[in-house]
Amino acid sequence: MPETSERNWTITLLLCFFLGALGVHRFYTGHIGIGVIQLLTAGGCGVWVIYDLIMILLDRYTDAEGRKLAK
Repeated sequence: MPETSERNWTITLLLCFFLGALGVHRFYTGHIGIGVIQLLTAGGCGVWVIYDLIMILLDRYTDAEGRKLAK
């Protein structure tokens, strides 16, 4: 299994920034269950979106398999 995901860091960052309240970045990275919850709660009233955005910027956000996003 490769250490780096095929999902792109920049795309994930942009999806989180512009469509984070809909959980689109979670769907993109394979976190379907959390994506549905974010969709229904408007990103946890924004808290979850901010947390995810910080984790992406710090390069600590992973895909559903636990791999780092490709840069």
